[in-house]
Amino acid sequence: MNKINILDHGYIRLVDVMGSDLTFVNAARVSYAKESSELSERDIRLIKFLAREGHTSPFRHAIAQFEIYAPLMVARQWWKYVIGSAHAEGSGDSLDAWNESSRRYITEEPTFYIPKEDEWRSAPENSKQGSGELMEASQGAVFTEALLRHVEEGEWLYNDAISAGVCAEQARLFLPAYGMYVRWYWTASLQSVCHFLAQRLEHDAQKEIQEYAKAILELIKPHFPVAVGELLSD
Repeated sequence: MNKINILDHGYIRLVDVMGSDLTFVNAARVSYAKESSELSERDIRLIKFLAREGHTSPFRHAIAQFEIYAPLMVARQWWKYVIGSAHAEGSGDSLDAWNESSRRYITEEPTFYIPKEDEWRSAPENSKQGSGELMEASQGAVFTEALLRHVEEGEWLYNDAISAGVCAEQARLFLPAYGMYVRWYWTASLQSVCHFLAQRLEHDAQKEIQEYAKAILELIKPHFPVAVGELLSD
């Protein structure tokens, strides 16, 4: 399995992987001119030690590349990890890359995330961010219908502008932004991937990005079962 569908139209696809659990062992042991040809119990103990003691540089020698299709509100939260990866404690230079489709260049049919009537969440009682309990479906139906009308109007204005000869980079201003799906490639070291997962798998993370984080974990863990388990352990 290399692709998981998410939300109504989104997905994550694992495009490529470089490395294995053995990669981290050999990166750590190169200081002593040592190398393992297959993973042993001694090697597993070393990975656990590296993760437990915060010796993170060996975990930057394995790379994963994903194609992601998600609403813009998810993409912009995700982007913070690319910016922050170069400044996180012990991270060194960033090993993250991000290339995103742009409506400056493409005019494909826009796709939007529309929550179903039973998916709208209330504001939390004791926090300025995040969400609370699910709202009644009857109330959610009102918001789903309103959002659909908003999207339809924006699409009509966008298409009208394109038809009138307005350039794509300005016509896109008519499209409702935060729910619009965008597509990008994310390439990152395993350390960076696990940093993202550690924060976005938390119960108080936005539900939509939690769903993407769960998919990332499902796709990446079979390739690095020991390291991922240790880097995400409490």
